[in-house]
Amino acid sequence: MDDLLYLQRQDKQLEEYESRCRRCGECCGSNGDDPCANLTRDKNDNYNCVAYANRLGSQRTVSGKEFNCVLIRDIVKFDLPYSKCPYVK
Repeated sequence: MDDLLYLQRQDKQLEEYESRCRRCGECCGSNGDDPCANLTRDKNDNYNCVAYANRLGSQRTVSGKEFNCVLIRDIVKFDLPYSKCPYVK
């Protein structure tokens, strides 16, 4: 039972964390010259990842450079240059 409660609490924390996202796309390079190739923009100027469910791990930028996509919560402890990102505030 403790394991189930732990998993439920962990799911709730992840949901709360993900709800902070403003869909600015900064963490995926929307303001740079070579964003992630999976990054799309909708009619409301919100950014979305077309590979969101499978985004973690090896990905490519628009120009073809390979990088590893990670959860932003794993890197918020660093001084990130994302001015709009609610994760770093």
